[in-house]
Amino acid sequence: MEGSDYLDLFVEETDWYNDIVLGSLLPGGAWKRLPRPLRSWLRNYIGGTVLYLVSGFLWCFYIYYLKRNVYLPKDAIPSNNAMYLQIIVAMKAMPWYVALPTFSEYMIESGWTRCFSSIKEISWQAYITYLAIYLVIVEFGIYWMHRELHDIKPLYKYLHATHHIYNKQNTLSPFAGLAFHPLDGILQAVPHVMALFLVPTHLMTHIILLFCEGVWTANIHDCIHGKVWPVMGAGYHTIHHTTYRHNYGHYTIWMDWMFGTLRDPEEETKRA
Repeated sequence: MEGSDYLDLFVEETDWYNDIVLGSLLPGGAWKRLPRPLRSWLRNYIGGTVLYLVSGFLWCFYIYYLKRNVYLPKDAIPSNNAMYLQIIVAMKAMPWYVALPTFSEYMIESGWTRCFSSIKEISWQAYITYLAIYLVIVEFGIYWMHRELHDIKPLYKYLHATHHIYNKQNTLSPFAGLAFHPLDGILQAVPHVMALFLVPTHLMTHIILLFCEGVWTANIHDCIHGKVWPVMGAGYHTIHHTTYRHNYGHYTIWMDWMFGTLRDPEEETKRA
């Protein structure tokens, strides 16, 4: 397959995503007259907003209403006003957040990355191997990006401190997961894009993983420790919000273990 034909596969795939999201919500096809990057941005904005609000509301409804006082004591439940303010911060940043996947799609469609369109082009064994390498790169990258957002004082003061005003159980909620300064949120997602240049990556998998970030960040801010090794669950991340110097990792505890910043929730309970 020639290079231009190969890149057409990426264009066809992203057009399909646009048809699913924009075609369902904006009937009439007027959106098809928009420039391609703007179409991708609009689709990502709608998808990201729906994912954030729906996952946040459902999870809050479950843990704060259906399971009230089961997972968290009454005084650890954030107020409605606190959650509302978190939503405001996240929604102000959302238009900027989705610029990153829009830009990554542009680079993919232009042939600048090592992306491939179909698993049939390689093999399932190769796909799983590449995915594992991709995830290691993302774990490493996000750990150090997050850590430097703490260690480099201007970055913390002007960017990351926006997120760390939520530093107690009763100020943390699933809605805090995306309540960042826009540039902070983008910087912590950049390793997903950097990986596209380092390892062959399946386009659909890349897009799914970017949106999984929204669900994952909601989960690790709910203060409920799942205790599934080696997952960096909410118990670990709550410690990060209270100590500021531990548990910078993303999906797993491995990077914190390797670089000496891990603090276990059970040990924290014993200290208390």
